[in-house]
Amino acid sequence: MGIEQAPTEKGKQAARGLRKTTAAEEKKVEAKKGSDLAKGSERFEERSKSSDGKSAGTKQLL
Repeated sequence: MGIEQAPTEKGKQAARGLRKTTAAEEKKVEAKKGSDLAKGSERFEERSKSSDGKSAGTKQLL
């Protein structure tokens, strides 16, 4: 859930905290890896292929 969609102020604060924590973790992983992580659709494809070597499109056709 995004910050804008949270129905209460407490939910909005939780969403902000999650986003901040996630960004910090991503920076840590990128520093350890030595390169940026894939973003958007590239990231989706990367994660999809890592599980079984097939792309998401191929899996949907099966």
